[in-house]
Amino acid sequence: MSKSKWYFINSGKQTGSYNMALDECLIKWQNEEGFLPTLRFYEWERPTVTIGYFQKNQEISLEALKKYNGDFVRRQTGGRSVLHHEELTYSVIVPESYPNMPETVTEAYKVISMGILEGFKLLGLDSSFSIPKTEKDKDELKKPSSAVCFDAPSWYEVVVNDKKIAGSAQTRQKGSILQHGSIPLNIDVNMLYDLYIFPSEEVKNRMKKRFLERATWINAESDSPKSMDELYIAFKEGFEIGLNIELIPFELSEAQEKEVQELAATKYGKEDWNLRK
Repeated sequence: MSKSKWYFINSGKQTGSYNMALDECLIKWQNEEGFLPTLRFYEWERPTVTIGYFQKNQEISLEALKKYNGDFVRRQTGGRSVLHHEELTYSVIVPESYPNMPETVTEAYKVISMGILEGFKLLGLDSSFSIPKTEKDKDELKKPSSAVCFDAPSWYEVVVNDKKIAGSAQTRQKGSILQHGSIPLNIDVNMLYDLYIFPSEEVKNRMKKRFLERATWINAESDSPKSMDELYIAFKEGFEIGLNIELIPFELSEAQEKEVQELAATKYGKEDWNLRK
């Protein structure tokens, strides 16, 4: 069986506004003739909190963000907020009409996340998909108790030792699916919980303890420390195996780069997008 060819983009470290703008542009370009499904890997120039499209920004302490020289941007996908710091972030942009791509968001998560699952296996981590087992678990997904994305796994997110280790969000626009998510190498839990507003220090400490019981990261689970370079190699191969694809390097043209920069400046870098109620 021949493998489908996809573009592969390695964006390196970028600002939050640039990262969100490129994802949006890739959805637009996906509709242009000859533009292949795309896997993109990227990082963040500085600690950056992204919040979901529908989320209220009042949960984030902008003052604490300044203390950590952090950045803040609203995603076009839903879900809860994420601190992006020492992590590999991925985006998959694929037509809804792609062969064997499920129509439902949940099942499409499973298909796309096979690449993540295989990547963790290549790193030597015993990973699996989270599937809520009880009605209580399912209800909690609908009404999460925390604004923090990694507080608990959703359907078909990847877990190691029953702890969430990768978080993703998905949107569908203009006939395309965008799924992007975080694969954390390390998580600075103290920084993470300094960036959120809690009614009291007691509540903050309780939520931090709960987080450590339910979430993890690669270097907390690995027998030996991993590097970012190792993540790039493992997850690139993991997506090729999990989705049965061949990745072809793609470089943005000068015109495409200009389009991304303009969108970053006029939308994702603006307070009326990021701080809207």
